[in-house]
Amino acid sequence: MKRIEHIGIAVKDLEAGNDIYTSLLGKAPYKLEEVESEGVLTSFFQVGESKIELLQATTADSAIAKYIEKKGEGIHHIAFEVEDIYASMKEMAEKGFRILNEEPKKGADNKLVCFIHPKSSNGVLVELCQTIKTDH
Repeated sequence: MKRIEHIGIAVKDLEAGNDIYTSLLGKAPYKLEEVESEGVLTSFFQVGESKIELLQATTADSAIAKYIEKKGEGIHHIAFEVEDIYASMKEMAEKGFRILNEEPKKGADNKLVCFIHPKSSNGVLVELCQTIKTDH
């Protein structure tokens, strides 16, 4: 793992969350993005080398909607940047971590992502993410 890429925070209202974190961090989010496949609207704040990702559900059956219903707003996951997501998934599975995805999927902010079940990481949902390389 290279670094903490971001911390994901579940919010009921992205606009209100953006106002709070803009005030807290002294800068506005640099990106807003909808990930339709996950039923989520996101915003990203750069904080040093890491980011804060705010996540608002766009559908009642999305993971974020279910999380907020069960636990309320707050830290949803911690994401670690990896060089090779396939190798990292294999390594984590070999170490006994329960991987929630058979294959990585396209996430927000130009990333391939997969998740490790919180029951195998002290109650914390862990995301592995790799920047999607584009040929220019």
